[in-house]
Amino acid sequence: MTPKRTPTPTAGIAAAALAIAGTLAVTGTAAAGPTDAGRHHPAGGPTFDRTATYPVFQNRPAGEDPATETVAEISAVSPDGRTLVYTDAAARRIGFLDIARPDRPRGLGTLSLAQLGDAEDEPTSVAVLGRYVLVVVNTSASYTAPSGRLDVIELATRQRVRSIDLGGQPDSIAISHDQRYAAIAIENERDEDATPPGRKKGDLPQAPAGFVQILDLDGRSTPQRWKLRTVPLTAADGQALPALAAAGITEPTDPEPEYVSINGRNQLAVTLQENNGVVLVDVPTGRVTGAFSAGTASVGGIDTVKDGRIELTGSITDVPREPDAVAWVDDRYLATANEGDWRGGTRGWSVFDSRTGQVAWDAGNTFERLAVRHGLHNEDRAAKKGTEPEGVAIAEYGGVRYAFVGSERSNFVAVYDLSRPTAPVFRQVLPTTNGPEGLLPIPSRGLLAVSSETDDADAGVRASVSLYRLGGGTPDFPSLVSADDAQGAPIGWGALGALSAAPGRPQQLYSVTDAAYTPTRILTVDAGRSPAVVTDSLPVTDADGNPAAYDAEGIFARPQGGFWLAVEGAKGAENRLVRLDAAGRTRQTVPLPAEVAAGLGKQGFEGVAASTDRHGREIVWAVLQREVSTDPAGVARIGRYDVTAGTWSWFSYRLESTAVAGDWIGLSEVTVVGNRLAIIERDKLNGPAAALKRVYTVPMPAGPAAPGPLAVLPKTLAVDVLPALRATNGWTQEKLEGLTVAGNGQVYAITDNDGVQDATGETVLLRLGPAAKVFGRR
Repeated sequence: MTPKRTPTPTAGIAAAALAIAGTLAVTGTAAAGPTDAGRHHPAGGPTFDRTATYPVFQNRPAGEDPATETVAEISAVSPDGRTLVYTDAAARRIGFLDIARPDRPRGLGTLSLAQLGDAEDEPTSVAVLGRYVLVVVNTSASYTAPSGRLDVIELATRQRVRSIDLGGQPDSIAISHDQRYAAIAIENERDEDATPPGRKKGDLPQAPAGFVQILDLDGRSTPQRWKLRTVPLTAADGQALPALAAAGITEPTDPEPEYVSINGRNQLAVTLQENNGVVLVDVPTGRVTGAFSAGTASVGGIDTVKDGRIELTGSITDVPREPDAVAWVDDRYLATANEGDWRGGTRGWSVFDSRTGQVAWDAGNTFERLAVRHGLHNEDRAAKKGTEPEGVAIAEYGGVRYAFVGSERSNFVAVYDLSRPTAPVFRQVLPTTNGPEGLLPIPSRGLLAVSSETDDADAGVRASVSLYRLGGGTPDFPSLVSADDAQGAPIGWGALGALSAAPGRPQQLYSVTDAAYTPTRILTVDAGRSPAVVTDSLPVTDADGNPAAYDAEGIFARPQGGFWLAVEGAKGAENRLVRLDAAGRTRQTVPLPAEVAAGLGKQGFEGVAASTDRHGREIVWAVLQREVSTDPAGVARIGRYDVTAGTWSWFSYRLESTAVAGDWIGLSEVTVVGNRLAIIERDKLNGPAAALKRVYTVPMPAGPAAPGPLAVLPKTLAVDVLPALRATNGWTQEKLEGLTVAGNGQVYAITDNDGVQDATGETVLLRLGPAAKVFGRR
């Protein structure tokens, strides 16, 4: 048996249409498109705020290894909006969650498809109709022998009441508004390793062709009376249907339907992602009423080179949209998420007029720029399909129609006001866990559920279902965004593992990018706004004025001007302090003493600060993240560097422990608070496993360390930051790495998002309160 490849399904919302589409060229911000500039929170009106993030590995069967891959792809909800059902193709099952309390979802267990068929059966999509759960299942033995079935499960008992042969490999399912019909896309997907005669590897056509199945639900009567009808998308002899050929579908003899959506007039829209097209079907009659190409787009002002730089100066030309998800806006217009497959992907989403097949609106570069502005840009995907918008859903809340568009690679959902179908207005960004796949509006309860398909137990970032509620107030996310640069593009940022106050500017902070990006840049942050705003970016250069690529883990803005950086090295000897002038140019490099450097592994310098001693001399304080191999276990070092004398001395810091296998504890930051040093101590854990994210203080040594064994500085707990990180109701971030006291007396802390690699990508900037309250008065 050829192993089955998990398709990328998604469940639909609504549908109508026909015609022939053209090409929209978009350079910079799309004409008639939404501007994201300055739009960090909507001006007035309700917003969505995250209420909970539920890791689905916690819903696993008893006795299963917690590290076993388990995902949540497509989800559906019971009629009362209180029970969520999700597909888990990785573990070959469906899961159930109690979401009666949106702030406290509860696992209700799973149903293994192995109990209903074969251990290799994969659920690809799910829908709920009254008391029944409809699960479409891929049972294919190979790409050339595709097969599948529809299992009808009673929600209350989880017993299968009927199984229907679908005649091919299914992808998505949608139920009509009047609940009279269900439509199922039978993709019969291509084998990316196969080479058709006269074509390239992975090319089309690859028989057998896909089609659509319509299930007549017979007024919601017993499932035994439901009847299946086939809607072929090719002629009986395998040739192209005239409507598809005339529309310019890429390979109309192999349509490969992906996603289905039904509108209020029972018109079905079906995306043909690999074929860059949309087919329209009259559901009651099963007649193909039209088809159109999704066309191509030329988009400028985006990042198209994987080089560690966030540079919005690239462009793509005449690229097929290749839409994945589709959703009806109303009975005339439909929206597509233009993820792309093998030839395309335009990094945005579009609204089409079903009557003409023409593009009525296109996001252009604005969707990708949302990722950049919110620190969620995945530079690793720059040369490919960027943000990869995969999911789209439309729903009405309180009389306002919203569009939700999910970014598979940058881990967010963008929310738009679609009161005018051809003029979407961006409202907000919702952070998700990795690979948001299923977007499920639950308007009856004012909720949105997002299920994610990426599960990485090694990195500790697990697939989840996130819940958001529409309401008043300011949402927790974002806590930091960027302003536009001189060219009108959002300043790129991410991987901020350090903070410093800005001398003489009470509301201003500095941060610095680490090795996730190159060249190193110092970012200016206006913390007096909410959310805080990155307002400027200063490139760092070496002594010769060339761009520098430092793994900067700490920053201190000197009252004398310029900066100190704590630069971590891949090897001990590569760790150093670097002094910059105000223009960001390297003026001094201070290596570690050889005996200290020799005892370090990959973890070295993590934080830096400076003070002035009683003689007026500048003293630099730096922390090493982990133990030096020659020191006792469980002890990290604090370094004191006398700038005038050019000498180091060292003190010890006793680390806590979590007793979690594979975990380690380290230091992440140091900052001066009066006559004390405030230090971040954290574990390596994230999500529900996170246990230690704290700030301690130690007395600042008045002079160099005495000869002999290193003195252990007594520490006092100042604040446990873990509750504040958990209060965002998201995936608890691992890397609490930046801490400072601003000139306004407020204490700020920040998490490092690792450049959206092996992390959710979310950055949390915390205002911990006045220093006098956090650290006490002395």
